Amino acid sequence: MPLTPELLTAQGEVVAWLGSLDVSFAPDEEPWFTIDGVESPLQIGSDGSGGAFVLLPSQHVLYVSSEGRAGVIADSFEAFIQLIVAHPYWLDILKFSAGGDLQEMRRAADALEATRDDEDDINEAREEIRMRLDLPEADDPVGALYEAVAASDAIVRATDGSPFTTLFNRFSIDNNPMLRNAAA
Repeated sequence: MPLTPELLTAQGEVVAWLGSLDVSFAPDEEPWFTIDGVESPLQIGSDGSGGAFVLLPSQHVLYVSSEGRAGVIADSFEAFIQLIVAHPYWLDILKFSAGGDLQEMRRAADALEATRDDEDDINEAREEIRMRLDLPEADDPVGALYEAVAASDAIVRATDGSPFTTLFNRFSIDNNPMLRNAAA
């Protein structure tokens, strides 16, 4: 049976473990964005930076940042959870994507993983979530993230009607001395 938001939220312990990875499944009350062609977006959660996760009618998961960026990040809810578990810093992978370069994203993922201060906590959360959900590890979560964002055609707008921009950012890990050194 495919993983759904309803199945997940019925498992309070798993939701708590995901909370340790900076994901909350308590959506905002007031929508602060619109999505072209989607009448009533189903917000399924949020993150600590004020971003929102939305389950689209296509079952893709859209991320809307509080900084005016948006895009599909996963082809399904299960792929979304696999991404968060594998790379809780997935948003930083996009930040250091050099404008959407898959190889740069892979470098960023490796460097970010190498700099984790809370490695034991993250690994414990990963193991607990996978075990409790019987969730397989994703084959290539960075590649899947790249493909989802690159193919994203959702148009998200702020309340004033201005469109959000892509989740790919122009930085590479070479712009950050700590990450650059971790990749060396």
